[in-house]
Amino acid sequence: MIEIRSFRDIVRLYFIFQKEFRLALMTTVVVAVLGAFLLPYRYESESRLLVKPGRDNDTVPIEYTDRRTLISPSTQRDPVIDEESMLTGRPIVRAVARYYLDNISSPPPTTLWKKIKAEVKKMAGDIQDGLRSMLVLVGVVEPQTAEDRLATKLAKSFKVTHASGSMVMAISFTWDDPVIAQRVMDKWVQIYLDQRTQALERKSLYDFYVTQSNRLAKRIADTKDAIAKYLLAVGGSSSKERLDALTQRIEELQNKRADAYVELLGLQQGVGSAHVQMGGLPAEITSERQSDLSPAWRDMSLKLGNFRQQRESALREYVPGSQPIQDLDAEIAGLKQQLTEEKSMIPQRETVVPNDLVTMLKRDSMQNLIKVSELQKNIIGYDGELEKLGAERRQLLEIEPALSSLEDQLTVDEKNYALYLNSLENARIDQELDKNRISNIAVIEQATYEPARVFPKSLIILLAALPAGIAVGLFVIYLSYLMDQRIHDGGRMQEKFGVPLWSTLMEMASSPGSQLLFQAGVQRLFSLLPLQHIMETGLTVGLTSAKPGEGVTYVANAFLKVLQDRKINVRLATNEDDRAKPGEVLIVDAGSLSNNQKVFVVLKNVDILLLVVQARRASVPVVDNALSMLRMAFGRVDGIVLNRRRLEIPAGLWSRLT
Repeated sequence: MIEIRSFRDIVRLYFIFQKEFRLALMTTVVVAVLGAFLLPYRYESESRLLVKPGRDNDTVPIEYTDRRTLISPSTQRDPVIDEESMLTGRPIVRAVARYYLDNISSPPPTTLWKKIKAEVKKMAGDIQDGLRSMLVLVGVVEPQTAEDRLATKLAKSFKVTHASGSMVMAISFTWDDPVIAQRVMDKWVQIYLDQRTQALERKSLYDFYVTQSNRLAKRIADTKDAIAKYLLAVGGSSSKERLDALTQRIEELQNKRADAYVELLGLQQGVGSAHVQMGGLPAEITSERQSDLSPAWRDMSLKLGNFRQQRESALREYVPGSQPIQDLDAEIAGLKQQLTEEKSMIPQRETVVPNDLVTMLKRDSMQNLIKVSELQKNIIGYDGELEKLGAERRQLLEIEPALSSLEDQLTVDEKNYALYLNSLENARIDQELDKNRISNIAVIEQATYEPARVFPKSLIILLAALPAGIAVGLFVIYLSYLMDQRIHDGGRMQEKFGVPLWSTLMEMASSPGSQLLFQAGVQRLFSLLPLQHIMETGLTVGLTSAKPGEGVTYVANAFLKVLQDRKINVRLATNEDDRAKPGEVLIVDAGSLSNNQKVFVVLKNVDILLLVVQARRASVPVVDNALSMLRMAFGRVDGIVLNRRRLEIPAGLWSRLT
């Protein structure tokens, strides 16, 4: 656990893991140097082929291109891809391997170094063959011939590429000898051109298309004669057209009949409804009526008015509620009652005329009856024509399957005949091209001879060895930093373990500076002690560690000396029942938790419990386990003391960084 806060801490990582860095650096440099001199040399020969655009870009026979079962998803297909597939195909590779075994042998080495490498290569090959034989014997791998193994090796060393949109194939072959690489490349291209021409030859294709064209022409003529006989029988130019016309006419008549029938039902319901309505209406109605006021009602109204006038006059002489006023009110109320019961108007003269609504309903009913008669006759006519057309359609349907089959067959035969005629001309052209060995592949660059090796680049490897070693070493330092579980400083101690760091004690060295830092760390322990508690009841401080050898006794003695210098009564505990007295500090040296069973008994009465952790030795899991045990036993851990903290950076560099 290392805290990275500045560039100084990053430099400190190098000094912490400098052994790992040096080992990685030396290993990388040694591997690079050995690789620069021991790796087998590789030489490359190159060639270029031009795929000329045209009809010959199709690499499959035309009888397949005429009847494709798969459609390319791309609108523009790159024909060079097919040529690359043929160039790297297994048949061509095996032919090149066969040629290599029969005609090519490696030249004898001329220098001592080459002889040594050749012997080493031979020994490695013998060992590989022996291992392969053993694996074949136990059934782990399948047996392979020398030709198969060489073909696999040649295929790995052969590469063919082309730029997007380019028609030039760039070919390269890498081998351990430049002369052999050139010969293999030249033979590879030659075998490819020969096998491609043989694969695309179509010697008997022209005769095949001539025969098929004549056969289809005769069958088309016979089919047309049979169709003509059927068409004369149905009286049309085509069974499909005649059937469509009959079907369309039948559908129109059915729609008209359905509309007429619906209209007929509506009219019949309308006539019935009119008769029902006419039965409830009067035949004659009053067009003019004269009336006048009733004489009796007029007389009573005059009397009522007279009584009201008398009452108004009597109110001038009598008070309301007197006998004369009450008599007049009784007369007025009686006349009002008689007026409500008497009719005010009496008829004088009436004029009676026929009912216009009844007349209109009778007229509409007669018109609807005439329309119903017409619709019934139309429906009878529709039914007759539908029956006639249905009979004609049934007759056509009886012969339609045979006629449709002949028409479909004629359509297919005519399309095939056109394809055969087109393919016949293509076959004739291909036959002439094959006779003259004309191909759309042109060799625009012959196999090259390159004496300069392409692998390994020894000078580049040697120049890059040291930078690569440094980079690998730095990466190893980073990995070591990630995987290192040791505790080097206490910067993140409280964050990691949840226990405060009381003090960090530097490792004692010969320089006076380290001694001063150590004394400052011990003084830090003293500054955290509760002095008031010491004076009142005394203080017991317990020191323990996870493993032995982490300096618990040394820290206890150093702490004891500092307290004595401060004139504080202090002593080391002598047994497990020892207690601190008022004004006294008792230091309990509890040793380690791993090998001392009495630690928990000794620490049971301490007031302050401290865990001593040695830097660079204690790891995070060990400290975490020790804290867990102490918390389980005592319910607390008051602090951690980091012992033997070291400044890994040399003093001179440290002074410059600080």
